[in-house]
Amino acid sequence: MFDVRNRVKASAARVLRLRREPVVVQTLRSTAAATISFIVAERLSSEAAPLTAPLTALLVTQVTLYSTIRLSLTRVNAVVTGVLVAVGFSALVGLAWWSLALIILMALVVGRIVRAGDFVVEVAISAMLVLGVTQVQVESTAWTRVLDTLIGAGVGLLFNFLFIPPVWVETAGESIEALARRIRQLMLRISDGLADPTTVETAAARLHEARRIDQEITDVDAELRQAEESLRLNPRVREGLLHRVVLRTGLDTLEICAVVVRVLARTLTDLAKARLEEPMFPPETGAAMENVIARMGDAIVSFAVLVTTPVSANAERAETRLTEDLEEARGEREKVAQLLLEVVREHPGEWQLHGALLTEMDRILDELDLENRSIRLMEELDSSTRRQREKYRWLREWRARLGDGARRAREVPRPRRGGDRGGKGNRS
Repeated sequence: MFDVRNRVKASAARVLRLRREPVVVQTLRSTAAATISFIVAERLSSEAAPLTAPLTALLVTQVTLYSTIRLSLTRVNAVVTGVLVAVGFSALVGLAWWSLALIILMALVVGRIVRAGDFVVEVAISAMLVLGVTQVQVESTAWTRVLDTLIGAGVGLLFNFLFIPPVWVETAGESIEALARRIRQLMLRISDGLADPTTVETAAARLHEARRIDQEITDVDAELRQAEESLRLNPRVREGLLHRVVLRTGLDTLEICAVVVRVLARTLTDLAKARLEEPMFPPETGAAMENVIARMGDAIVSFAVLVTTPVSANAERAETRLTEDLEEARGEREKVAQLLLEVVREHPGEWQLHGALLTEMDRILDELDLENRSIRLMEELDSSTRRQREKYRWLREWRARLGDGARRAREVPRPRRGGDRGGKGNRS
């Protein structure tokens, strides 16, 4: 009985996870929007099989509302431009190889001019399809294609307005936390066995693993961009700018830490080359190095949890945990600094590598520091606010001009009716 309940709970959990996957959500939304657009086009379009409508719906129905609106406008712009180019050419020439080449060239150039974006090729496709019909059918085919495109784009837009796409902040936050845990696991492997003889091959393998994290950062960055787009024009979100800045600056910090960890792995690889037949560090120094690197890994995970925690109470606990991890890491770092002085006396030719180790530790601790984090966050918020003001400055100027015009209209003196009657009486 308990096994059955556990299986049911596990299946329900898997279904819930699938509902939060952007790929699954996008697949279902695109299928529904394309089907609905085809049904609508069958009733409104004169084509026997109006497949342009579901094709447009598939292209414009994106995982975020902002992307759907942007692609809908871009695709309609591309199709209408291509149709107009084809109609203009069909009035002058027929279909031949030279006219086809000329219309493709003209359509691609005009598509760039009207900023069709990724749909520049769509301009040429629409022009070719319209030019390929007979002269009598040009006008009907042209406007039928425009109508089908409008139906597909309209259904895609309406679908996203009625069924607002999810906000992918939580998914991006989970990816950021997973990246932080991945960095921590790498740091633990880098610090493993520092008090024992370490082969150059082992140290080089850890360095290669540190370099592979760059691809994971790229994947998380793509998910974060998707989350940022899901916040734009979304009525579910009230503090979209704050969410974007917090997650973006958090990922930037983790990226810097990953770079420093890679440099740390390179420094240890160089030390392994210098000490081929002896331990990289004495036992006490190696144990202290393992402790400080492990504490820094814990601090990186605590930092990611703090960045991705939305509730204030949980954020306070995450901040407290991060503060404790940083204090422990700084204490271990000071201990390592004292121990490395003795190592430098025995190996004076490697003092630069030992100094580099301390510098790399300091850089990670500074990046995770709460005070530095607050300063960076405020700077980014101010910068984003300034960019928003500059971007929509024309709108504020237009509102100011309207306000000035209305104020001047209210200040214009109006003639008094009593004086007018008096003047008429005098003239009579």
